[in-house]
Amino acid sequence: MIAHLTNSSAHREGHGDMPSSRAFTSILNQSTVAFWNSNIRATVGNGLHSEALLLYRRMRLAGIHPDHLTFPFLLKSCAKLSNVNLPQMIHTHILKSPFSSDVFVATSLVDLYAKNRLLDHAEQLFDEMSYRDVAAWNAIFVGLAGDMYAHGRAFLLFQKMKLEEIKPDSITITSLAQSCANKSDAVGLLKAVHCFGIRIGFGYNVSVSNTLIACYAKCEDLDSAESVFREIPQSTKSVVSWNSMIAGFGYLGRSDEVAAHFKSMCRDGTRPDLSTILSLLSAFGHSEDSVPGKLVHSLAIKAGFDSDISVSNTLISLYYKSGDISSARYCFDSMSQRNCVSWTAIISGYSRAGDINEAINLFHEMENSGERADAVAVVAILSACSLTGFVEFGRSMERYVMSNNRLLENVMVCNGLIDMYAKCGSISDARRVFERMRVRNVVSWTTLIAGCAMNGDFEEALSLFSQMIEQKFEPNHVTFLSVLQACTHGGLLERGRELFHMMTKVYCVEPRLEHYACMADLLGRRGELKEALEFIRTMPIEPDCGVWGALLGSCMVHQETEIGEYVASRLFELDPNATVPYVAMANMHASKERWEGVAKVRVMMRRKGLKKSAGQSIVQVNGKAHSFFVDDRVHPDGSIIYEVLDCLSFHLKVEQQMEDLLSML
Repeated sequence: MIAHLTNSSAHREGHGDMPSSRAFTSILNQSTVAFWNSNIRATVGNGLHSEALLLYRRMRLAGIHPDHLTFPFLLKSCAKLSNVNLPQMIHTHILKSPFSSDVFVATSLVDLYAKNRLLDHAEQLFDEMSYRDVAAWNAIFVGLAGDMYAHGRAFLLFQKMKLEEIKPDSITITSLAQSCANKSDAVGLLKAVHCFGIRIGFGYNVSVSNTLIACYAKCEDLDSAESVFREIPQSTKSVVSWNSMIAGFGYLGRSDEVAAHFKSMCRDGTRPDLSTILSLLSAFGHSEDSVPGKLVHSLAIKAGFDSDISVSNTLISLYYKSGDISSARYCFDSMSQRNCVSWTAIISGYSRAGDINEAINLFHEMENSGERADAVAVVAILSACSLTGFVEFGRSMERYVMSNNRLLENVMVCNGLIDMYAKCGSISDARRVFERMRVRNVVSWTTLIAGCAMNGDFEEALSLFSQMIEQKFEPNHVTFLSVLQACTHGGLLERGRELFHMMTKVYCVEPRLEHYACMADLLGRRGELKEALEFIRTMPIEPDCGVWGALLGSCMVHQETEIGEYVASRLFELDPNATVPYVAMANMHASKERWEGVAKVRVMMRRKGLKKSAGQSIVQVNGKAHSFFVDDRVHPDGSIIYEVLDCLSFHLKVEQQMEDLLSML
């Protein structure tokens, strides 16, 4: 009888009013925190972070209270989302729960704040923890490793960790090593971390070794990086190990070693992955030769990584930096999906190429696609406006910035606006943007100083420099170059000497070739040509074309043929195909009516096949920039333009003839 009822119940499963045993179990499961934790964990694991927080909300509405396993999953989702209020909300729920002192929950909170660069909050929570295991210490170390100014705090905490007799693990070592990266003077500290890792048994840990390779490279100690790489056992050497070495050489611009290590990697039988491709592209991305980049592009296609958005973005940058804007555009147009970086890269490419019209068109397309421009994209457009003098569109970009608080408070964007207005000749607008800034850095001051110098307001440039010093901003080599240029254009020789001395003796800024060129130009413009020549001869570094060229320009102004011929000969040695020395010599001979000298220079130019570069003008009509060269006849409206010019020329001649006739009467 019991068996019959059981069988009957089984036949009625899912059909009657009574729930089946499986359905009943499911309902009971939904009433447990374990069920909700399992679903939240799975949602987080699939990258659905907003959905995980919605599940948590439904869990609370269902009357289920979270436990110590719930909150770490939620905090992980908060770290992935840009909403700054979410971590505070979850933190509040934790404080109201009985799990605020749980080490697992507290560690997750420390990790969240540390990864969001809220290091003061993270350290405060860490200090308040009653018990801290190695995971808690690692959470704070990882956060400090991401702050280039916090390596001192990281090592002070490490001393406390040793006092509490907490045994460090591989994550501790890698975090401490990363705290030393990006600081060339911290290589000694990095070696100490390396030795400590060996002493406690992590000398052959491949993860630690890979991190050490990358950190040594960033500290510009590639010998130590290679030493660590060679010590990794062949059985554990992974593609990450090779990538770390390749990225290290690429970081320092040593593309030959990058190519050599990649060949060795292939011979070793290690297949390249996405990181390999990106490292190779980054390494070759600063070269003017696009051939290596094209070879890596082919490799990316063969390996199936060409559709990756990061690869496409890097390729766009690589091609436009090598001057191949058409290939950059092809990569951009071939992308199935784009992000802000993609748009910024192609806009930067056209900006760098001087094609302001296409850069602006792409900016409008970006906005129409729903992608909001970030600071880098805005600065790229402002840079294009600076190059072409397109001040009206620059003003529209300022209005765009004013409508976006995130951009308005961005120092880099404001500096870009100052630079754009200064280079377009509107120094009053540049000053207005500068005065509006609530936060300034040395670049802000330097940009305005350079703008004043460029626009002939030399006294204002020097006054700004004095204000900058008074407000405790430390000038850099660009700042000193700007004030030296102000002295040069203003003919302020003694002030220039004082500043050159201040740069080297007070601020210990090592002069670069451009500083020496500026001083040579300053001396030359004041007619101190012999002193300028002696200054160049006694330079501690070899003078380049810029330094000699500055003196040659002064020789032209003062018609000093003897020194000019010597300077020109030095320029010919440095660059036999340069046209400037020939043109300068021809002009100097012509100024003294030495026509045989002019003819001789022109014969030399013809023999070498050299031609003087044509001058270029840019005219803006109806919001569009038009470029013209000397004897340029390729403009679409060229026939109309030159017809108008011929008409104007004819009228000028008639006017001149009338004036001559009237003067004779």
